[in-house]
Amino acid sequence: MAIQDSEKAHSRSLKWMRIANKIPPIRMLLRVSLHPRNLKTKLLDWELRGPIGLAAGMDKNAENIAAWHNMGFGFIEVGGFTAHPQEGNPKPRMFRSSTHKALINRMGFNNPGSEKGAETIAKVPAKARQGMPVFANLGRSKITSNEDAAEDYSTSLARLWPVVEGFVVNVSSPNTPGLRDLQKGDALQSLLAACISMEEKCGGGKPVFVKIAPDLSAEALDHIIDVSRQCGCAGIIATNTTLERPQAINPKSEAFVKQEGGLSGKPLNQRSTEVIHHIYAKTKGEWPIIGVGGISTTEDAWQKIINGASAIQIYSALVFKGPSILKQIQKGLGNKLKQHGFSSLSEAVGLAHRGNENEPK
Repeated sequence: MAIQDSEKAHSRSLKWMRIANKIPPIRMLLRVSLHPRNLKTKLLDWELRGPIGLAAGMDKNAENIAAWHNMGFGFIEVGGFTAHPQEGNPKPRMFRSSTHKALINRMGFNNPGSEKGAETIAKVPAKARQGMPVFANLGRSKITSNEDAAEDYSTSLARLWPVVEGFVVNVSSPNTPGLRDLQKGDALQSLLAACISMEEKCGGGKPVFVKIAPDLSAEALDHIIDVSRQCGCAGIIATNTTLERPQAINPKSEAFVKQEGGLSGKPLNQRSTEVIHHIYAKTKGEWPIIGVGGISTTEDAWQKIINGASAIQIYSALVFKGPSILKQIQKGLGNKLKQHGFSSLSEAVGLAHRGNENEPK
């Protein structure tokens, strides 16, 4: 089926994962069959066991942390969490197209709230997440105005600070009215300053990233980069979902592309790579970039890395290709490093800017 509401399928998959991970023989079988060989990767002060992370939105309630660890992810991003619990937008609100290898969602930050999220994460045994940093994605509650957004975000940050390793300030979801306006002007500076100040009050030492939209002009992108770096953000995640749409090629495809919401998957791949290339060039490779958007093959991942991403995240590829995709891509990246004579992934980061590879594909 080319178009369907995939939220129920998504929920069933996560529930199955939780159950399977609690049964030792199945857990071991999944680990043996899915866990990739380590590919040590440097991100900030962490030495990750691999460069592939889980993108936000896949595990909104942070209920599957142990299972993601068992699958071999290098790091994960859970949430988005808001200060107030909320149900999100009316259903149906998640759609998939096998024709385009794409997803559209207008979920609207459905989540139990950051207080409940922190309680859930706190219950995960240390061994079940060891060596896998957990980032909390922070959003704005729908009932909170942009004028009060700083308090909403920083409240969630304080609640989650004891149980995660880092934070992602999400100002780029298209599914909360007015949220993307927080990327503009002084609003971004005020929001990031509040979040970083709260992180320091809580004890410091946990990086704050900013997550941006792909639908930005070069000027708007430069503004976000400058403000985020001035505020002390540790890095940037590029990119969130897009409001752009691929060309419809049949009636079912046309019905899909007309759905409102943010699109992820294959059609986003090239644009997200272009944004990564721009950020790396502007910052001269001095600001960590986590690349996300349409990664489903080794070549997709490689393009993100050589254009400037220190690490990457996947989401749609798990939906369309299943959990084995993590192992496939990581093995392929290991082979790419051997082909280029590199001993570590960090040597490949930004390679396209050094004239050794093509510009973004």
